[in-house]
Amino acid sequence: MSDTAQRERTADEQELTRRHREARKEIRVVGDPVLRERAREVTVFDRGLRKLAKRMIRTMKDAPGVGLAAPQVGVLQRLLVYDVDDDPRVLVNPELSEFSDETEEAEEGCLSVPGVTLPVERPVSVHVRGSDEYGDPVDFRAEGFTARVIQHEYDHLEGVLILDRTSRSARAAALRAMREDGGALAAPGAGGL
Repeated sequence: MSDTAQRERTADEQELTRRHREARKEIRVVGDPVLRERAREVTVFDRGLRKLAKRMIRTMKDAPGVGLAAPQVGVLQRLLVYDVDDDPRVLVNPELSEFSDETEEAEEGCLSVPGVTLPVERPVSVHVRGSDEYGDPVDFRAEGFTARVIQHEYDHLEGVLILDRTSRSARAAALRAMREDGGALAAPGAGGL
């Protein structure tokens, strides 16, 4: 590798590290009361909402994560973003229904619950209704990993964390690990999925 290529690679890595740090500073973590509040319905679909959605997508990618809900960046609006296939999506005022009877337990991480993964059981498919960032209707059936991500982010809109969706013993172990990891429970912007 040439010196020029090495310098460019180092500069790119430094930029990614900087963006990662900045994204983590924006994300609220366990202990922040906003994460326990129910988000309010969005009533105005304007440029400000689209800018917020775009900022959330950038924050989600830089963190990095596959989903992010507005309360995680301190905004109590019913807005979430997700990206499971390199095609970021926005859901505003989502409603979930027709949960499948079939469920699956899988490890989940969360940008607001840094440094831990927890076993969470969720339906493998769900019907999703809502709007996009322009107010246009969205109506589809989410399956598999997409269904899991949407349900996880929807929980944030309801003030629910993965800590609430796991067993008592897993929750206790996660909280203990977070405390031992330097006080992540109170440190805004600490790590996560």
